[in-house]
Amino acid sequence: MSKETNTNPMKTDDYEKAKSKFQNEEYSKEEFLTLAKLYSESFKDVKEGEIVKGRVVRIQGDNVILDVGFKSEGSVPLNEFNNREVTIGQEVDVVLESVEDQEGNLVLSKSRADFLRIWDKVLRAHETGEIIQGKIVKRIKGGMVVDLMGMEAFLPGSQIDIRPIRDFDAFVGQTMDFKVVKVNIPTENVVVSHKVLVEEEISDQRNAILESLEKGQILEGTVKAITDFGVFIDLGGVDGLVHITDLSWGRINHPNEVVRLDETIKVVVTDFDEEKKRISLSLKKLLPHPWEKIDEKHKIGDKVSGRVVSLTDYGAFIEIEKGIEGLIHNSEMSWTQHIKHPSQVVAMGQIIEAVILSLDKEEKKISLGIKQLEPDPWQSLMQKYPVGSRHQGVARNLTNFGVFVELEPGVDGLVHISDLSWTKKIRHPGEVVKKGEKLDVIVLSVDVDQRKISLGHKQVEENPWDKFERKYSVGALAQGKIVRIIEKGLIAELPENVDGFVPATQLSTSKIKNIANHFPVDSDLPLKVIEFDKENKKIVLSTIAALKEKSEEEIQNYIDSHKLEKVTVQDIKNTETTAIDTSEFPIFEVPEESQHSEKK
Repeated sequence: MSKETNTNPMKTDDYEKAKSKFQNEEYSKEEFLTLAKLYSESFKDVKEGEIVKGRVVRIQGDNVILDVGFKSEGSVPLNEFNNREVTIGQEVDVVLESVEDQEGNLVLSKSRADFLRIWDKVLRAHETGEIIQGKIVKRIKGGMVVDLMGMEAFLPGSQIDIRPIRDFDAFVGQTMDFKVVKVNIPTENVVVSHKVLVEEEISDQRNAILESLEKGQILEGTVKAITDFGVFIDLGGVDGLVHITDLSWGRINHPNEVVRLDETIKVVVTDFDEEKKRISLSLKKLLPHPWEKIDEKHKIGDKVSGRVVSLTDYGAFIEIEKGIEGLIHNSEMSWTQHIKHPSQVVAMGQIIEAVILSLDKEEKKISLGIKQLEPDPWQSLMQKYPVGSRHQGVARNLTNFGVFVELEPGVDGLVHISDLSWTKKIRHPGEVVKKGEKLDVIVLSVDVDQRKISLGHKQVEENPWDKFERKYSVGALAQGKIVRIIEKGLIAELPENVDGFVPATQLSTSKIKNIANHFPVDSDLPLKVIEFDKENKKIVLSTIAALKEKSEEEIQNYIDSHKLEKVTVQDIKNTETTAIDTSEFPIFEVPEESQHSEKK
């Protein structure tokens, strides 16, 4: 903050001090005060920060001593004169930076005065739009530094020219015209632009182009910028965009595959938004469409070669020539494998061969296949895997309805859950085989049209149900072990590793809320067969029926050991064992086979 110098006239007590100091009574008090007032008024009223005129009185070492009409002299470093000769009596503009330093001297600055003169010119240029010439002195982050009459200004990289700059260093040392576009007074920063001057020069040219634009018009322009999505073309003061899809009839990954920066090309106008001044251009529409003579080049059954240009969930697109693509559906990739994604067979950019399966010129669609390059192996599978033949395969996938077994690479069959065991009630294939394990199987059927092979694992062994029919006929007694608690009952394992079902109503004469609390797994039970179904592999058992043939002591032991508090010996003795409807019991429901496509 600037402050005014003290210019008040001498006071009366100053006279007394002066007289005692100099022992001089030459002047009266009135004369002394009058002279002091005249002396004081001879100095200028100067404020800090102002430009004042100074006169060189002497050169003292590295400093130039100046008289600015103040009570004391001030000094300016000699180097602020830019090595120019300094003469005694020379008048110089300086800025009073401080009334006094630590030694009581004026602090002056010639460089600051020079800057403020330039600063005033820059401010006026900003207000009036005056063009100022400057020299680009160096490159910095984001742009360039410009010397404007001795002060530095910032030239953003985007404000050098209307065209993108390829080499910024080439502009260093060039003198150019600029317009001041932004001034920050507190920080004394200046931003300039050369681009706005160029735009003003070509505005008439731009307007002429825009007024004459129409769809279908062919223009010549220069490639101004290349982006991932397209190419900007300078049409002579106005830009147009060629989208990547309009550069070529064929598929391209990046526009630089077709054009180069600063290249001159011809384009056709496809659209023009007058309001937004957007011009859409096309390069490919100046070239003949490749589908026009497609039927002369390719026919159904022809073998073609092409590059994989796109992968989708349902197949791969192959470019057999620029602008002509065909689809290889997943189902046309392998005779034997179920392909979920084309990446299992082909890769992006790969050159492959295929056979034309169909060609629709109107819809511009071509269907291709690669499995047709080889004989259909399913035609010979009946000979290699006849029904009834035994093989060993690898469990490749487990589902809730069965296990898919690979017989050889690309050939697999399904073992339904019902064909895993003659005697056990399998809830999931994982109870019998783990993924990756080997499994012996028998071929049950081969469907060439549906590409399905049905396999069986239990058929490797002889069907034991003929023997069970004799051993476990209705009324037969047996001792069983509880292996699983299920809804509405439990599964008990009989001798010879066969499972039977014991309904909850055949365990106790009173209703049991939680079977597991009374009948733990691995405990033994007396059992009697009350139903045997050879065809459906079903054995239904009853503990109550078995107990009725036991002694009262054995029945009581059963009641006590299983904590059947509401059951008596007489209750069990008097219970009638009737036929039981087991059709809706979950244990006898076999999962249906899903579509073969679910195997992988």
